[in-house]
Amino acid sequence: MGDALLQKTYTTDFLTKKRIKNNGIVPQYYVEDDHEAIIPKELFMQVQAELVRRRVVHTSPSGKKRTFSCNHCFAQMVFCGDCGELYRRVHWNNHGCKSIVWRCISRLEITHAEVPCENRTVNELLLQEVTVKAINQILTERGTFLKQLQANIAKAVVSADTLSPDGIQARLEELQKELIKKANHKQDYDAIADEIFRLREQKEQSEVDSHHREETMNRIKELQDFIAKQKTDITEFDEALVKKLIEKITVFTEHFTVEFKSGITIEIEA
Repeated sequence: MGDALLQKTYTTDFLTKKRIKNNGIVPQYYVEDDHEAIIPKELFMQVQAELVRRRVVHTSPSGKKRTFSCNHCFAQMVFCGDCGELYRRVHWNNHGCKSIVWRCISRLEITHAEVPCENRTVNELLLQEVTVKAINQILTERGTFLKQLQANIAKAVVSADTLSPDGIQARLEELQKELIKKANHKQDYDAIADEIFRLREQKEQSEVDSHHREETMNRIKELQDFIAKQKTDITEFDEALVKKLIEKITVFTEHFTVEFKSGITIEIEA
């Protein structure tokens, strides 16, 4: 993305030219816009966030860490309302009758020492029907949900940090100049160095928070645009639409809870 981290390694022996990894022994310097970028920074950050999401998709109540498994639109999206585990896609062949169902992982990985989860098995066609109903409910009551989306936007704006990454960077540049001045005059600069390290951490966290807010705003805008363009109810299941709009589906005994990425939650009896 065009940035560079300097002194990732350093020379330990100038005669043999031996270099080792820098684990904090000597200072490192992060230079923004050092060279021509291959990809935009926004795209780079989105990829990093996706890599983090795939490393540990979900930590179950038992402490087991679930990682990314497949690209199916319902994968890592369907959760058990009883035990909190993920649901997994299973191919059934019951007396020659083939079907695809989703079952709680705790039922599939049960051991003799554990009590099995008794939440229901859900046919994939029912999951598709539930998502279509949830999306159509938003379209039917679009006035109510558009107001809720506006409230979600206001909440995201209010949560913004008082000091932006740019503001922190400006303060960092001032401190770095002051540190160099003190170092040249052989004055104590420990307090300034500590403040620089603290601000660097604050800047990193501020950038993460800013990225999350931007993602939230984008998800809300996507649903707003969809509601504005879709004048009639949808009649068929759309896998791309599910991936784009829906965050989570929780399975209960008699109903489903569908959570949209924009912050809207809908209950479907099924």
